[in-house]
Amino acid sequence: MAEARQETRAESATADRETVVSRVIDAPRELVFEAFTHVRHLSQWWGPDGFTTTTRAFEFREGGAWDFVMHAPDGTDYQEWITWTEIAPPERIVLLHGESRDDPNAFESTLAFASQGTATQIVMRTVFPTKQLRDQAVEEYHAIEGGQQTLSNLAAYVTEIAQKEEGR
Repeated sequence: MAEARQETRAESATADRETVVSRVIDAPRELVFEAFTHVRHLSQWWGPDGFTTTTRAFEFREGGAWDFVMHAPDGTDYQEWITWTEIAPPERIVLLHGESRDDPNAFESTLAFASQGTATQIVMRTVFPTKQLRDQAVEEYHAIEGGQQTLSNLAAYVTEIAQKEEGR
């Protein structure tokens, strides 16, 4: 019981700096998790609607990095860098996401994967260094809508794979 109370205090300490987006996906947890482990998967679904991704380097392991550019529908390129800080297959991924390896404004995202029968609930909890950076991400970059669209793209991608595998 003491652990639960302590976690509640920790969560409330970051509440004004975080966003949470979740979705239930009609695919097995192992498949949803796997969609994060290979660049061939990520390049098919990563990002909000209309965005595409070009990968420069990719190494999925704790301490490994994904160096990539997201291309917006309006032609704007966004340099991105993710460092994987914790990987616990098929339950959890923690990552640090910024514009570059040493970005002082990088934010931490925790992705939790939970089985719900034959489906998977994914919860993406992102904590920004400051409330101002969180507010900027939400207001200027539409982080919540973008996160919802990204999880929707993931859902469409893995649901299609799961259906093909069932048909074999």
